[in-house]
Amino acid sequence: MYAYIKGRIEMKLSDSVIIETGGIGYKIYMAQNAIEKVGNTGDIVKIHTHYYVREDNISLYGFLTSEELRMFELLIQTSGIGAKSALTILANIEPYAFALAIITNNDEKLIKIPGIGKKTAARMILELKDKMKIELEEQKLEGEVEENIGEDENVSEAVSALQVLGYNRKEIEKVFKKLDLKNMSVEDMIRKGLALLARE
Repeated sequence: MYAYIKGRIEMKLSDSVIIETGGIGYKIYMAQNAIEKVGNTGDIVKIHTHYYVREDNISLYGFLTSEELRMFELLIQTSGIGAKSALTILANIEPYAFALAIITNNDEKLIKIPGIGKKTAARMILELKDKMKIELEEQKLEGEVEENIGEDENVSEAVSALQVLGYNRKEIEKVFKKLDLKNMSVEDMIRKGLALLARE
């Protein structure tokens, strides 16, 4: 319903910010580290938002980047993870690191996040990888997937991690052609890929 809200920070609370725009104050729940980074009272900011609707709860959740929003939306689709748990996860791991942990089955990385046990980590990896496979098959059917960036395992992992964060293979291939992939780690590919994708 709301892709983003742009307005003035009226108040910063421990779990949310109040953004005033058009004479309306929106209470937007955010991860604690995002609240610290979003700006100061009086600043004009743009916050990516998710309109969260449940029988007993209608709320707005906010994010500094589209990758954080995508990660949140993936998390709340995972069994046993609600909006507040998703914000806790976001506060403790960067989207690129989360995506890489999913792709490489690194449950140890996920277990370090407060509130995430071994069973939850395993379930997250299983469900999110299955979801990504479905999306990849849909992209293939729509003719969006091309095999133009080689068979290198590191490149494949980086591509998959960026797909977890909501980018399609065509977009990723376009920016990866601008990078010297042979001399980069998977983590660097993801970081630099994200930086370029944000400018597209």
